[in-house]
Amino acid sequence: MTQVGEGHETAADEAGPVLTFGAPSAGEILAERYQLEQHVNNDSAGRQVWRGIDVVLRRPVAVVLRHPGGDSAAEMLQAAVAASRVLHPNLVGVYDAIDEQQRAYVVREWVDGESLRDLIAAEGPLDPSRAITIARSVADALTSVHATGMIHGNVHPGTTLIGDDGRVVLADARADEADSVEADIRAVGGILYFALTGRWPHAEVGSSALPDATRDSAGNPAAPRQVRAGVPAYLDDLTMDLLDRRVAPPAAEALTSELGRLDSATEDEEFEDVGPLRFVQGGGGSAEPTRSARKILIGVGALVVIAIIGLVFGINAINNSSKPTASASTPAGTDAGAQPGADGDPSAAPQGDPVKIPLTADMVRIVDPPKGGRGDTGKSQYVVDGDKNTAWEMSYYKQPNFGGLKDGMGVLIHLPKARTLASVSVDVSTPGAAIDIRTGTTDPGDTSNGDKQIVKTYTKLSDADTEANPGTKVNLSGFDPDKQYQYVLVFLTKLPPNEDGQGFKVNVNEIELYGY
Repeated sequence: MTQVGEGHETAADEAGPVLTFGAPSAGEILAERYQLEQHVNNDSAGRQVWRGIDVVLRRPVAVVLRHPGGDSAAEMLQAAVAASRVLHPNLVGVYDAIDEQQRAYVVREWVDGESLRDLIAAEGPLDPSRAITIARSVADALTSVHATGMIHGNVHPGTTLIGDDGRVVLADARADEADSVEADIRAVGGILYFALTGRWPHAEVGSSALPDATRDSAGNPAAPRQVRAGVPAYLDDLTMDLLDRRVAPPAAEALTSELGRLDSATEDEEFEDVGPLRFVQGGGGSAEPTRSARKILIGVGALVVIAIIGLVFGINAINNSSKPTASASTPAGTDAGAQPGADGDPSAAPQGDPVKIPLTADMVRIVDPPKGGRGDTGKSQYVVDGDKNTAWEMSYYKQPNFGGLKDGMGVLIHLPKARTLASVSVDVSTPGAAIDIRTGTTDPGDTSNGDKQIVKTYTKLSDADTEANPGTKVNLSGFDPDKQYQYVLVFLTKLPPNEDGQGFKVNVNEIELYGY
């Protein structure tokens, strides 16, 4: 989605229009108006991005072409038409959208500058103040987009353009039914994370060719302050709140206001005198910023402990009794040696970091919907044996979508009892597999009909279309912290090319489940 280049510096071709069809060429004029000057690059969807000039208005333009046009280009053209209705200084202006059937193209504003992706590649992570300024501009653009009822759907370092004049603009909206306002807001957290660390958190904001976030053994992304020095605590907290699906996101307008407040603080070099906005559940954007939520909680906890100690000593003094009383740190009637929640009690609310849940062979099975031979039955034991040298070795298929025979295959995890979950980590043999998590309330049986019911009735944790993962370590999240789960399906919907170039195949080495 990147538009790079030095901008228009030469006049239009004096030889006149060269009207052709098919592959574009320098000097060609499209729609008798837009002359192509230089092929800049191809985007991730295979579309060509050209620098050109509007020969009528004599202004530089960017032209995004795809082959063919017609129905296959409908989504691109519809997104361009919708984007043209929103005018904002932080949005790339869209001028035209044309379908010639053989090809289709969108004409938009040319920005002299480079993408955030290319800027980080050249200069490395940015200083906090510049990261805040860029994120604020993106959030402000989304405020305008969301106000019209639209969704951008493509907030990414490659679509965030930094002009030579310092202007930050968001380009190439392409939302579909699977995108959401929440995904746009989470992606602003991704922009902050990328600007501060040079990495893009795949599981939290979408797969990308960019390097994934550094993660701990539970699959959680390392906070920016853990990756590099000099990131203020408030900015670190804000970034991680935006990426944490357990924290409801704010409205774009509230996020813009918060980033503006932080931007002003950086100008005055008062980095530690502001606190992050701790978003309230519901994401209404009405939460008031606090100086430090953690400090307040610690202070309240200390006061409670002091009060309990005072009460205990007061009772002892009055009664002058030798009978044992409740200690300051242990409520009366509680076993002092017990650790609440340590036995996996599903009624306990999530506390602390998620832990790995032990899985055994009798807790997993292969799900192979109808039209599958069910020849993989019994191989699920290899994905929970703790040995990455053993694996569920899948069969070859002629096409990545399991040869069109079925929606996919997966591993069903059946926990002894429902509990609060955090994430699933999947280790596969080859990059490029598309994997999602689905949940249900029962296992209808290890049969073809049972597997059919599972695929039909289980619910995906994310409404977004699953994309191929660029790595062999896939971390999946999206569990609701207020819900408990007993049946979890790790489902593969697309296979990567086999390592020997013959067909499509992947091996699942290990599956790990994390919860509280």
